[in-house]
Amino acid sequence: MNADSIRSRAEFLDAEDSLRSFRDEFYMPVDESGQPLVYLVGNSLGLQPRGTTACVGEMLERWQRDGVRGHFSGDFPWMPYHEFLTAPMARLVGALDEEVVMMNSLTTNLHLMLATFYRPDGKRRRIMVEGHAFPSDHYALESQLRWHGLHPETDLVVLHPEPGCEHLETDAICEQIERNADQLAMIVLPGVQYYTGQVFDIPELTRTARQNGVPVGFDLAHAAGNLQLQLHEWGPDFAVWCSYKYLNSGPGSTGGCFIHLRHVARTDLPRLAGWWGHDKSSRFRMENEFRPIPTAEGWQLSNPPILSLAAIRASLDVFARAGGMEPLVAKSARLTGFLVELLKEYLAGAVEIITPEPRGCQVSMKVASSGLSGREVKAALDAAGMETDWREPNVIRAAPVPLYNSFSDVAGFVICLAKVLGMEVVNDRQ
Repeated sequence: MNADSIRSRAEFLDAEDSLRSFRDEFYMPVDESGQPLVYLVGNSLGLQPRGTTACVGEMLERWQRDGVRGHFSGDFPWMPYHEFLTAPMARLVGALDEEVVMMNSLTTNLHLMLATFYRPDGKRRRIMVEGHAFPSDHYALESQLRWHGLHPETDLVVLHPEPGCEHLETDAICEQIERNADQLAMIVLPGVQYYTGQVFDIPELTRTARQNGVPVGFDLAHAAGNLQLQLHEWGPDFAVWCSYKYLNSGPGSTGGCFIHLRHVARTDLPRLAGWWGHDKSSRFRMENEFRPIPTAEGWQLSNPPILSLAAIRASLDVFARAGGMEPLVAKSARLTGFLVELLKEYLAGAVEIITPEPRGCQVSMKVASSGLSGREVKAALDAAGMETDWREPNVIRAAPVPLYNSFSDVAGFVICLAKVLGMEVVNDRQ
């Protein structure tokens, strides 16, 4: 491996990158000596935009200055604050404004959506999920079954890849939907599988579910801010996501929820209600007759956390100035394409890529070394300033994010990984 040649290729690609200046709009983590890390874990926690301090600080100052009057004062009063996020977030996920609301956390929103759309009736009572879904999704679905007096052992349809395969094929999922349709009351699948990085075919899976009369929802934790989504056009019943991964809004920040237009005005739909979902014009009459807002806002429970929403507003501003998802997805494809090319060219046999195409930012890989376990490889990368993450039992995930990662980051990671694996690296100017 000629490290100088790889770095030169990366520098050329960086020079051609029209989005390269956005890197300077984020705080880059540093090591103990103050040197910037190569941060490839935006799939776990996105970096902080520099504008976050001003957005959150403005809300803190207003609280200091105005107290309760802050609900109605300034350019961004707290009472309607979540509404300032609706249009930019709707654009990012390909939805209409009335279909999107920022509220709660992902799993809370999943439970709220299941309360509305999972209505077991007679034979149709089972829920379909993929076998390696994020554990929180499994816990939510199993608890919903038990809440209805049903049993996960018999009423959860769990999808697994074919033996020897890491991925669920779209055709196989659709076949299972059709085969089980007369017993299914709900399907919940990911937009991007957190472990392998597989992108699920949301439009095809939604089409099959709807043709068979089965409600379908998607966990977009690893898809929102990563993929170019068209939720309104594709037509799932609902989708939920967090905002602290690719949406860069800080640890544990407020989640998002999409409910398709065909449902939002149906105020007769069952739901777990709270006062922030009540008709705005009469909310403060403090009456006890719930009248839902005829948009996705009608599923809100309580007034939202303003400081968290302020951080989301700062991030959405960066996405807007970058031109939205189309240019970001195009750069993401170039970044991961460069990463996969280098891994195949220089580390074939030592690294097995398990992320199929099409893909988002994430590339998941298994590493083979005669002297080191996968965990030890990950620890050595950490020690060298390469921030990736580890998922049991044996996968390293690297996610070059187009807003703040560079082609030089990718080159540095591959060169470092080769050294850790004991492969020859020559002419390394570092």
